[in-house]
Amino acid sequence: MSRKEVIVSNVSEQHDNPIAELVQVACGFDSEITLESNNRRINAKSIMGIMAFNPSKGMTVNIVAEGSDEEEAIVAMEKFLMCE
Repeated sequence: MSRKEVIVSNVSEQHDNPIAELVQVACGFDSEITLESNNRRINAKSIMGIMAFNPSKGMTVNIVAEGSDEEEAIVAMEKFLMCE
């Protein structure tokens, strides 16, 4: 299992549909990916989960991935959330 803490950048300014795009990034990996913040934990591959989680600018999020491509998944999710 891999874990990375990030501070979310302003994804709504950088992406046309940030919730759907974030789910697409997560779905590109075989690993199980979850996002955690303030005692909430959601499946990053669930559009309803991401909508409820609502990652927004300044929010501290832990990205947790477990699986064969977990390192790559962490990097991709981090790049998206930090708008790199």
